[in-house]
Amino acid sequence: MDEPTDRIEERISGYLDEMVALRHDLHRNPELGYNEHRTSALVADRLRDWGYQVTEGVGKTGVVGTLQNGNGPKRLGIRADMDALPIVEATGLPYASTIPGTMHACGHDGHTTILLTSARYLAETRDFSGTLNVIFQPAEEGGAGARSMVRDGLFQRFPCDAVFGLHNWPGVPTGQFGFITGPAMASVDKVTVRIIGKGGHGARPQETIDPVVASASFIMALQSIVARNIDPLDAAVITVGTIHAGIAPNVIPDSVELELTVRTFRKEVREAIKSRLTTLAKAQAESYGAVAEVAYPSGYPVLVNHADETAFARNVALEHFGDARIEKDFRPISASEDFAFMLQETPGSYLFLGNGDSAPLHSPLYNFNDEILPSAARYWVKLTEAYLTRNPSDRPI
Repeated sequence: MDEPTDRIEERISGYLDEMVALRHDLHRNPELGYNEHRTSALVADRLRDWGYQVTEGVGKTGVVGTLQNGNGPKRLGIRADMDALPIVEATGLPYASTIPGTMHACGHDGHTTILLTSARYLAETRDFSGTLNVIFQPAEEGGAGARSMVRDGLFQRFPCDAVFGLHNWPGVPTGQFGFITGPAMASVDKVTVRIIGKGGHGARPQETIDPVVASASFIMALQSIVARNIDPLDAAVITVGTIHAGIAPNVIPDSVELELTVRTFRKEVREAIKSRLTTLAKAQAESYGAVAEVAYPSGYPVLVNHADETAFARNVALEHFGDARIEKDFRPISASEDFAFMLQETPGSYLFLGNGDSAPLHSPLYNFNDEILPSAARYWVKLTEAYLTRNPSDRPI
């Protein structure tokens, strides 16, 4: 029998002190991607205590907890990320990071706490029928931990008919939900361009092939890709983030190395930019007598939310939190997220929850807003109970 909403709130609120203490403990002890050994062990121990079948080491340091109840055929996955960032924390909080140069600056400590809390509630009440897989993922921050878990057989070993995830979002009012159907977060590719010339004395440029001038021309020409090669209705970003050249003002170096980030919302645009950028780098270098080498490995793909699952996720929020708690014009985000790899394998949706007026993600001043813990945990509970609907013929296990 379903617990009334106020009873769910009361029960989860009863966990609040423990939730906050857990979140602060994770914040004090951040771990970088594929090194989440303490965090993974903590997650696994708690899940076992609550009756989950636990599998560790999925995708290196990932953890999956499985809870089956009743005889429902549906299988649900909910994912949280666990890793921190190589950032020196500047918050001055009493629970600030104790690990030098490492910080939970993206709220993964909060995401892990939210999913653990809902997992506890669902284990205690078991008001669902089917199979719940709670997925604690490593290395979201550039390490493609989602891809590692998928390659390690995540959805073969733990089949899911749908998978969901969430991320806190600074600048959105506290506890407000955001949903996007279709492309929701951009792909990201890190590109390295090395322009090779011929170095020499700065006073005799005629004896050199100056790669600095060639690279400057290439950087300016880059602006034409989005402006003149991409449909104006498609969004794309090309950013040159680093330029490394030379060691002295009177020496023309032999080469220049540039690192770029490219973000798009459609596979076709992503491929078009890769082709055009590579051609442009080589042509610009050649026009100055230099040579360009381009390394263009694929990064995270576009995160595409499936329509049916997004509608379902939105309806859960609408029913249990009301229309006023849903952002009416939540737009696609140019940041990237490796949950995209999971959505390429299994239908699902990635949603957002307002973190309030906080510092931005990846800032040394960022802090996850503990006020959203109960609402977010309650949301995962209601989504699970709605997706894994209990049948009258179910017998408790």
